[in-house]
Amino acid sequence: MELRRVIGRRRSIRFLLPYKPVEPEKIQRMLEAARIASHWGNVQSLRAVAVFRDSAPKEVLDALMAPIAGFQIRIAPVVIVWYVETAAVDEQADRLRELLKAGALGFGEGKEEALETQIIPIFEGIREQFKQPGLNEVDCGQGIAQATLMAFEQGLGTCCLGTPHGETIRQNLGLPETARVLLLQTVGYPAESPEAGGQRPRQPFERLFHMNGYGKSFPRSKEVVDELTADGMLQDPAPTPWREAELEYLKNALGVKGHGLL
Repeated sequence: MELRRVIGRRRSIRFLLPYKPVEPEKIQRMLEAARIASHWGNVQSLRAVAVFRDSAPKEVLDALMAPIAGFQIRIAPVVIVWYVETAAVDEQADRLRELLKAGALGFGEGKEEALETQIIPIFEGIREQFKQPGLNEVDCGQGIAQATLMAFEQGLGTCCLGTPHGETIRQNLGLPETARVLLLQTVGYPAESPEAGGQRPRQPFERLFHMNGYGKSFPRSKEVVDELTADGMLQDPAPTPWREAELEYLKNALGVKGHGLL
């Protein structure tokens, strides 16, 4: 039940309290949650740099600015720069050996030999392909999602933002050339209501999910929908009647200029 409520409320919080710092231990808990997330081959290519606005160098803060919704980065007490370390793939053989030793891979006699003579050579043959965008990003997303859930559990709000300045950020943070910036995640205490405008618009369930083949919509049980609504995972659709008034207040209180899109 608790997890359902967390998932239902984990949507983006764009307005954060700029004057209230986030405790480092809360960011650590987010990173701990990301660290234990599932990842193919156990290579753990997800890495992060947590940038604290009150202590980071100006050039680092300047490099984080995004062309869309940049005000979120300006007011966020913490911005987590999530990135893929592609060099982690070079250690996949050692990670597979660790899995086997831990009892999480293979079974029976001969598994050690099979790993060394069959599985590892297969992985080695496609190593460079694994460094390209694809599976790494999928599994890194699982880690970021777990970090986001941990943030909510601690009373924090977050929002994930893309950036066209990945290379500049990589250089200014001193990341290795093998790193690929994924996204920026603002973190802080919410300035807006938990409802944040109600349930964000979503496409119809039947259009997104299928059963036993494309075009055969997965049947949506009303009983399940009612159950999840009662648990707080599904909310009334946006906007709430008072949302525009709240946005106007936040705009003035936080000094956001213009329309808030840039």
